[in-house]
Amino acid sequence: MEISIIGTGYVGLVSGACFARFGNNVICVDIDKEKIEKINNSISPIYEDGLEDLLLKYKENIKATDDYNYAINNTEITFICVGTPSESDGGIDLSYVKEVTIKIAEILKEKNDWHLVVVKSTVLPGTTRDIVLPLLEKHSGKKVGKDFGLAMNPEFLREGIAVNDFLRPDRIVIGTYSDKSKEILRELYKEFPCPLFETSLSAAEMIKYASNCFLATKISFMNEIGNFCKKLDIDSYEVADGMGLDNRIGRAFLDSGIGWGGSCFPKDLHALLAWTKKEKEEAKIIESVIEVNDLQPLMLIELLKKHIPNLKGKTIGLLGLAFKPNTDDIRDSRAIPIVEELLKKEAYVKAYDPRAAENFKKIYPQIEYCSSAKEILNSDAILITTKWDEFKILNYNGKIVIDGRRLREAKSAKIYEGVCW
Repeated sequence: MEISIIGTGYVGLVSGACFARFGNNVICVDIDKEKIEKINNSISPIYEDGLEDLLLKYKENIKATDDYNYAINNTEITFICVGTPSESDGGIDLSYVKEVTIKIAEILKEKNDWHLVVVKSTVLPGTTRDIVLPLLEKHSGKKVGKDFGLAMNPEFLREGIAVNDFLRPDRIVIGTYSDKSKEILRELYKEFPCPLFETSLSAAEMIKYASNCFLATKISFMNEIGNFCKKLDIDSYEVADGMGLDNRIGRAFLDSGIGWGGSCFPKDLHALLAWTKKEKEEAKIIESVIEVNDLQPLMLIELLKKHIPNLKGKTIGLLGLAFKPNTDDIRDSRAIPIVEELLKKEAYVKAYDPRAAENFKKIYPQIEYCSSAKEILNSDAILITTKWDEFKILNYNGKIVIDGRRLREAKSAKIYEGVCW
């Protein structure tokens, strides 16, 4: 199929590269000329395992441009993959989605061929039906379902393994407005062995939010249990292993530690919470999930103070700055509140991350950034905040280590404390 992708962030570029792998021709659209040049030279503008390999291997099927007219007039499906950043109240900013929708509609006004518009950006339930659809009809002068198609196809990609998630999904969810839209997406995804779940536009949007809220809830729940376990001298991972054998519960997302971050969980939970407040609904569970997560990283500082009561002037080394390994993303990284608290205590902070240091430096230029993990060992205490594989081979003998990510190899330290074990 001929596909255009609007927006080349994690979702857009990974989707485009993976669609190309299945023999589709993909045109990526972005306003960033540097990104466009990199994609056209098979260079990934973002760090994501396996993505650059796809761009290189399927370069004949992928091109990038800033020309909306060219992209939409030469394709039959357009995926909207632009960002929906958070607003000050936690709600999502739909300005990019609206802007792109209007541009698409204006081009469809002059296009004779039937075209399918698919929203893949994460938007609150009702957005595709109540905002995208009216804008498309108003600015195209055409009717959805009759003159063009509309669908909602949420993404369930995890940074660091997004390519694998796209190629081997648990399920594909499509919300459609018409039978023709449904048929085209069935054809597009026919080679995927997973279930194809078909539903309404708004239900597809809610499935995305409900999924992320539930997964975040599992983590926060286990962190709260983990805090109890710490007091009782119980290994929370053994508890999680025992719980996970129950098929009703499952072991996934029961690793306790210092909490969740990234581009999805924080934004999605706060967005749904902001919506409930606007609608005067209660969201007690979501509020509690966020509260537990906000407090959890500070447990690392409390454990550190058991061994170094006065942190003023002490050198504290952080191993990891990205919100998770195998990415350079620091959005809502748990290292952020930890560094903030250490600076308040007037500690000297040094840090190392194999990918995320440059991004972190934009927020905290005042701390020291090391060029290797070994340099962190020369600290009064070491905090493990991201579970990178290279941290497993360090020699922690004689050190004080406070572990927020369950790095078994660090147990060889002179003093070792796990946040929930």
